[in-house]
Amino acid sequence: MSTDQKPGGGAVEKPGGAATMRSTERIVQQGGPGRGPMGGMVGQKADDFGHSARRLLGLLRPARAKAVAVVVLGIGSVSSVVVGPYLLGKATDQVFDGFLRRAQGASQGVDFDKVGQILLLTLAIYVAGQVLGWVQGYLVNDVVQATVRRMRTDVEEKIHRLPLAYFDRQPRGELLSRVTNDIDNVAQNLQQTMSQLMTSLLTVIGVLGMMFWVSPLLALIALLSVPIAMVTTGRIMKRSQKQFINQWRQTGRLNAQVEESISGHALVTVFGRRQAVEAEFDAANEELYQSSYRAQFISGLVMPVMMLVGNLNYVIIAVVGGLRVTSGALTIGEVQAFIQYSRTFTQPITQIASMANLLQSGVASAERVFELLDAPEEVDAWTPGPADAAVAAGARRPQTRGEVVFDDVSFSYAPDEPLIEHLSLVARPGQMVAIVGPTGAGKTTLVNLVMRFYELDGGRITLDGTDIAAMSRADLRSRIGMVLQDTWLFEGTIRDNIAYGRPDASEDEIRAAARATYVDRFVHSLPEGYDTRVDDEGSNLSAGERQLITIARAFLAQPSLLILDEATSSVDTRTELLLQQAMAALRTDRTSFVIAHRLSTIRDADLILVMESGRIVEQGTHAELLAADGVFARLHAAQFAATHG
Repeated sequence: MSTDQKPGGGAVEKPGGAATMRSTERIVQQGGPGRGPMGGMVGQKADDFGHSARRLLGLLRPARAKAVAVVVLGIGSVSSVVVGPYLLGKATDQVFDGFLRRAQGASQGVDFDKVGQILLLTLAIYVAGQVLGWVQGYLVNDVVQATVRRMRTDVEEKIHRLPLAYFDRQPRGELLSRVTNDIDNVAQNLQQTMSQLMTSLLTVIGVLGMMFWVSPLLALIALLSVPIAMVTTGRIMKRSQKQFINQWRQTGRLNAQVEESISGHALVTVFGRRQAVEAEFDAANEELYQSSYRAQFISGLVMPVMMLVGNLNYVIIAVVGGLRVTSGALTIGEVQAFIQYSRTFTQPITQIASMANLLQSGVASAERVFELLDAPEEVDAWTPGPADAAVAAGARRPQTRGEVVFDDVSFSYAPDEPLIEHLSLVARPGQMVAIVGPTGAGKTTLVNLVMRFYELDGGRITLDGTDIAAMSRADLRSRIGMVLQDTWLFEGTIRDNIAYGRPDASEDEIRAAARATYVDRFVHSLPEGYDTRVDDEGSNLSAGERQLITIARAFLAQPSLLILDEATSSVDTRTELLLQQAMAALRTDRTSFVIAHRLSTIRDADLILVMESGRIVEQGTHAELLAADGVFARLHAAQFAATHG
């Protein structure tokens, strides 16, 4: 397929084109590894952690009722953790007081009935807490998975609303990394942190209340560890957040490089550039290793620091508590309960700190997904009319004549690099308009503008007198059929692939389209006929057979305007003749734009446009242009000489 100019003077991918070859081709042409497909996008940048985290939590709003239930169940589950040590302390006091009375000569020793009642009550509370915790975990899983499902749906719908220019700038592997790896990472982190974080916070609040209930002095001593822990973890998290952001960006870059090198494996092998590709992979892999190592190492410091603070706090409480027992201010059971509380108090704080790396990693991935969701979309500036309402109600849209007018059209991919300037032309209904010219002349850009893949910088394009900017994109594209050089088939039967052009078509209509485009001829030689399954690459069909199926698909859709972009350039001459006959049937009674490098395929064109640098330098019929002895004649002579040289 031909390529047109894009920002930076490179090649822009056409719909259905092989964008995945671009990075590999660059390596082959340059003779060594370049900067990688991500270019300058891999730099570190401190994103807004708080804003992204709040936005991520905002995704839970549709499940607010279940979220409230999770909080209520969490409170019930934490209550068992909070009350348990206090009851065990009472049991310890009963045992100690009983032995003390016996030592003092009293007849009554330990009241084991009382101790048993306390222990049974404690056991019941702990069991109830575990049951509530299990139900809470079930609800958390339901909330998280439903939230991630909505996120995936939003991303999928967003992708279909993005302009083609977005995909021109975005490496395919990087986009796939956002849609798969980053969303999976968000799901994993929400699952792990949502329940634990809430439970830990509730535990801290509940335990802190019981600590003040037992001993305000010891509670104040325990609280001294909180600011130390917060300051320490805050500084560590600030440094590690940058590394987590960079880690996921490097992951996207590596995915893009791997996807492109695998797609271009044949090219790499033919040109013997395996070492260059491996060098680029090693460089990207090393950068990912370094950023991942730094992110995990720095965030991993949180846990040992918190353990150290917790152990120091434990020692101080044990010493001060012992002194309070000797002075009679506290009982042994109360000190025992408080020591348990101090451990329980330190543990959730340590868990919260240990989840810092998970939170940062998850929020970093969420930021990348939000960047995709916030990307500018295609906007239709149109108002539905009566005809649109009738079509929405099930009526067929009136057939258009197919007259296309370019009126003083200007367009450029970059403001400082004009491509098409003040172009005007008229394609009459039923005409075959061929567009020829060297690579980068603007041929495919011209038809992309008709499809509204890009917006004009100046002028207008009309279809049957209506400015296409005043039409919805869906309406416009429903009137246009497109056949590309690179065939696209999805996994399914041949029948399904043909019917993709019009899903409501009947079996008779599908077979009629197949007969008109010569698909029926080879389908009957297949064991399962129209039920023959093809994979997404169509590897069990020849290139010509795949192309015939795409032509049949366009034929079935019955478009008013047809665009053929190098549809026969990748097949042999014999197959080309068959494709030409199929396309001739497809072009009957409809306006068609044909982009061609093989000038022999456009002899019968009603109008041939010769483009150079975004301008039409010649136009006329095949015979007229040859007689003019201009640019077209030179192209024709060069191609004829190359064919017969």
